[in-house]
Amino acid sequence: MPKVSSTTDLPVPAQAVWSMIGNFNGLPDWHPAVQKSESKQEGDTTVRTLSLMGGGTIEEKLEQVDDKERLYTYSILSSPLPVANYTATLRVRESDSGGCTVVWSSEFEASGATENIAVEQISQIYEAGFENLKRMFGG
Repeated sequence: MPKVSSTTDLPVPAQAVWSMIGNFNGLPDWHPAVQKSESKQEGDTTVRTLSLMGGGTIEEKLEQVDDKERLYTYSILSSPLPVANYTATLRVRESDSGGCTVVWSSEFEASGATENIAVEQISQIYEAGFENLKRMFGG
């Protein structure tokens, strides 16, 4: 099962970054590929539908959120991405410098493409988000 993990360091407190990215429905606020996010509650389950720039949608389910640890885990229910059984965690950790480290990691199966292509596409999504966070927060 392929795994992707990307990190970026930002020169601001972890809570400041978590306030921006810790909202499961807030991806359009910081990720340049996401135009809109709509969230709905289905019992105890939260599902978001992401509308992508240039078209296409991704439907994701919130699996876990821990504001104290500044992390959430989600899975993809449907997507144009070449992945299946995708689960990811987005986490913000304090760093010794007074700033923070953001970690975005996932596990999945390649579906409809080679493993290398799936890993490359997921890595590009993470890096695009991190580049925008650096523009927003410095780093």
